[in-house]
Amino acid sequence: MSKFYARRRVSILATLTGLIASAGLFNSPTASAALPTPVSAATARTYLASLTVATENRTGYSRDLFPTWITISGTCNTREYILKRDGSNVTTDSACVATSGSWYSVYDGATWTAASDVDIDHLVPLAEAWDSGASAWTTAQRQAFANDVTRPQLLAVTDNVNQAKGDKDPAEWMPSLSSYACTYVRAWVQVKYYYNLKVDSAEKTKLTSVLNGC
Repeated sequence: MSKFYARRRVSILATLTGLIASAGLFNSPTASAALPTPVSAATARTYLASLTVATENRTGYSRDLFPTWITISGTCNTREYILKRDGSNVTTDSACVATSGSWYSVYDGATWTAASDVDIDHLVPLAEAWDSGASAWTTAQRQAFANDVTRPQLLAVTDNVNQAKGDKDPAEWMPSLSSYACTYVRAWVQVKYYYNLKVDSAEKTKLTSVLNGC
């Protein structure tokens, strides 16, 4: 075989390998990649060590104190923005309402084809934020937290799983998919650190335990 044909064969094989790899990416769930990538486990451990440990207080909490959903882009509010970001092949109408698509829930591994089966989870719940420092914020600060699409704070997940999570912290609830545990706690610590929120002792113990295994 001449050097020309040998090089051509290698080139064709490389191209086919690339196409196969690309096909694998398109066929795999996309939601886990849609969430803004959390800080590393090492950074999360550093952040966690700096967080104030304190008893939480829910006195005076109301979800209405955290305005949702606001307009993010064009006609899309926060929910619609995250549905488009986290879904695959999402189509929307003129009001930015999702009319078709599929959503892979990283909490439980389920895939949904109706947006009505999907909730937008506040990874650090609004009540949890209130308990750990947001009670002292202005309404504008709470609105920014409730609609934060920059930090790893909002993601599309199975609705009843989100409802089962409720306002629980990691000491009380973790995703059933253990493969997502590290991503979940890294994101949790990053959000709490960014917003200068406190942690309670049980929460810190659980976060430390999971991060030590990452």
